[in-house]
Amino acid sequence: MTEDHPDKPRAARPGRRPSKPPVAQRRRTGGGNPAPEGRVFLYGLHPVEMALANPDRVIHAIYVTRNAEARLRERGLTFPVEPQQVEPRWIDARVGADTVHQGVLVETETLTTDRMSALRKARLVLALDQVTDPHNVGAVMRSAVALGADALLTTTRHSPEETGVLAKSASGAVDLLTHVEVVNLARTLNALRDDGFTVIGLDSDGPEPIEAVRPGARAVLVLGSEGKGLRPITRDACDQMVRLDMPGPIKSLNVSNAAVLALYLVGRAMPAAEGAA
Repeated sequence: MTEDHPDKPRAARPGRRPSKPPVAQRRRTGGGNPAPEGRVFLYGLHPVEMALANPDRVIHAIYVTRNAEARLRERGLTFPVEPQQVEPRWIDARVGADTVHQGVLVETETLTTDRMSALRKARLVLALDQVTDPHNVGAVMRSAVALGADALLTTTRHSPEETGVLAKSASGAVDLLTHVEVVNLARTLNALRDDGFTVIGLDSDGPEPIEAVRPGARAVLVLGSEGKGLRPITRDACDQMVRLDMPGPIKSLNVSNAAVLALYLVGRAMPAAEGAA
């Protein structure tokens, strides 16, 4: 299988270099302060819990309120670095006063995306063609994990970077889902077809309803960006183009909602895996 970027080693070591020590007082800012380059601030109990349980995460600092630390310890988590207690307003200053952080903030290095070799045993893959909204991508990742997708495929350009917003929308799925980035999505889809995947493109003007799709034992479901949909070059790389027919007066869904329904229908249409009960 052709890889679209060179292999990258995946670090799995605890960090010891927080960007700044916690302080009791800090000037409040509406949007918060960005994490240092190459790092990300994760917040919210569930995303942080998943990050702490991920051995591929390099954690540099854990900032918690007293109540949040008690809740995390109740869950039996192992802390790679000692949590530092801060006031809620200190976290507000980092991520924004309106952010629902639940009293916990982790400074971590961004995850290294997986290589194409990670798809060798995958059955159901979700691909996004230049979907840029981090809320939508996070929600798609959450749905992909919930509905049993094995991996997410995105483009290196015109896709959101890992951020606290994306991770919070994903509710922990960032640390659970195999994620592969490729430079050329169409070329990658053609390579996956050669490897036995049925590539199914979703479009509101698709010639067939999604219920008519007959995927093989391995399938890739491709969804386009919020405004443009699938690019022509991506359409040409699909085996089938299908649509979601809506019975109500609104005939289209945003990409995250469309992903839920499409993953469910395509997953049901796939033959059972060998060895499944």
